[in-house]
Amino acid sequence: MDRSLAPSVTLPSKRRDAAVFADRKDAGRRLAQLLDRFRDDHPVVLGLPRGGVPVAFEVAKSLDAPLDVLVVSKLGVPWQPELGMGAIGEGGVRVFNALVIAAEGLTGAEVETVTAREEGEVARRVERYRGSMQREAVAGRAVILIDDGLATGFTARAAIEVLRRERARRIVLAVPVAPAETIAEMAKVADDLVCLETPEDFHAVGQFYRDFAQVTDDGVVALLLQYQSHRGINSVTIPIGQLRLDGNLTVPHDAAGMVIFAHGSGSSRLSPRNIGVARSLNNAGLGTLLFDLLTESESSDRRNVFDIDVLTQRLVGVTRWVQDRPECKGMALGYFGASTGAAAALAAAALLPDTVSAVVSRGGRPDLAGSQLPSVRAPTLLIVGGNDSVVLALNRTAQEKLRCENRLAIVPNATHLFEEAGALEAVAHLACDWFTTHLALTASVGHR
Repeated sequence: MDRSLAPSVTLPSKRRDAAVFADRKDAGRRLAQLLDRFRDDHPVVLGLPRGGVPVAFEVAKSLDAPLDVLVVSKLGVPWQPELGMGAIGEGGVRVFNALVIAAEGLTGAEVETVTAREEGEVARRVERYRGSMQREAVAGRAVILIDDGLATGFTARAAIEVLRRERARRIVLAVPVAPAETIAEMAKVADDLVCLETPEDFHAVGQFYRDFAQVTDDGVVALLLQYQSHRGINSVTIPIGQLRLDGNLTVPHDAAGMVIFAHGSGSSRLSPRNIGVARSLNNAGLGTLLFDLLTESESSDRRNVFDIDVLTQRLVGVTRWVQDRPECKGMALGYFGASTGAAAALAAAALLPDTVSAVVSRGGRPDLAGSQLPSVRAPTLLIVGGNDSVVLALNRTAQEKLRCENRLAIVPNATHLFEEAGALEAVAHLACDWFTTHLALTASVGHR
């Protein structure tokens, strides 16, 4: 855990008469008030199913943050299932309570039998909740992990271990209620911890809710779909010839334009950097499409990543698909390209001069667009890290060939992936200004 991130624990003083929550919705709304200070960290909100998801729903809605589930399961002692001997999580994570295992005299075979059964249950729930979709990417991002309460905290421990393995930048554990001793232990493994109530007379989480009705798998799925609809996010499949490309289309209410992302270097629609920029654009009232330029099998061959002609034709096809979507009709369109995707974005913009109104390149390789550069008419912003010397030189060379309105923006002290503090935020700010200016201008000209 990186303690340079200023960890903190937020909780009330210990009390005997802990407040009773009306239901999980009430708990989530009250928890959201304490979590508002993390809004500027652009967190991902993950609920622990099933009971944590309704709480997380309210928090995510309040923070306007992505919502997903992280599947974990308690390991109960065979003859006393309510007594936890550990927990497991997605990706094969296992966390055991050695004291309980020893006290109950459990053999290795008995522990393994329970663990194998629950791993099957975890796999079933992952399939039920997400199907073939991937969970919201967390690498390099802040995560708020939510349950409806903690008893021993072992399921939360398993979830935190999953997030550590996936390289989450900061993990905030937030719950409405838990015993003080559990909070003290969890504070050792989370970066930040927020809890509304730590009652002395704690027997079970349910005693602090007037309505603690069981949440079903169908209920979890319904909440996830409801939240996607609330944020205007749709998981889409884009047909390009015989191929089917997966994407995430977000169209805010009264969107002023649409930005299509073109990733590169083997990245995908799940790139945390592109997701972070897309969220900023959404907050600025712009629609976004994050999609996979290459199929999974294609992206494993590095030659495909540098086949600019193929990437360009894919992007042109996706652009035509966006234009035909009812919710995107008449919108001004822009491209946000990264790495080799930036070359595809510029080449496609040259081929679609009356369609593409603005281009932004982040740490891109515009030089790979070659002879297409002088034909680009869309105003183009090239963003490069100040310490990314090789790519900076390539961008300067490419800029000399552009004949359209253009600008080279250098983010001081940033390297190629913009991983430094504040660097990606600077990219998002520059992109928002460029797109809102040029897409709004196109829209106003188009409606004269």
